[in-house]
Amino acid sequence: MQTNLYDASVPVFSHYLQQLAHMLAKATLHAQDGGDAAEKLLNAHLAPDMFNLAQQVGITAGFSLRACYPLAGLAIPSLPDAGSSFAGLQACLGQTQGLLQCLTREQMAHAPELPITTQAGQAERQFNRHDYLLHYTLPNFFFHLGMVYAILRHQGVPLSKQDFDGHHAYAPGFSFVA
Repeated sequence: MQTNLYDASVPVFSHYLQQLAHMLAKATLHAQDGGDAAEKLLNAHLAPDMFNLAQQVGITAGFSLRACYPLAGLAIPSLPDAGSSFAGLQACLGQTQGLLQCLTREQMAHAPELPITTQAGQAERQFNRHDYLLHYTLPNFFFHLGMVYAILRHQGVPLSKQDFDGHHAYAPGFSFVA
């Protein structure tokens, strides 16, 4: 049985982009406690050779479009540079959500079964449509989303798994640390 590409992509990306917007809202509140806290947070990264928070957010949003538009047989739309402010990143996520909502189940179901060629770092890769979604774009989307979560947690933003996925629920004050 083949995966329904629309159901495995657009609703998934939409849900997790909404969670990303939620995490950024919490980060914005956290940053308001200090004068340069927002700039420090937006430029934070886990290691010197990794992208910073603002870049990770932009890449996460971009991967949702890099996934869905080729699956619908359409050119990938460009997002404007979100800059390095929480407001700019939220606007970028809103635009991304809007672009995802323009796609239909029919577009993905009737797109030609042509291979999809993409740039993976410095490598050029070619995938069939199902492998492109399941083995390339979804893992990359979740990698960068996970980096956003990890950077924010590392910077002291009070997030939990429920903020990441929107499904878990924990009692106030619950901690995994004994």
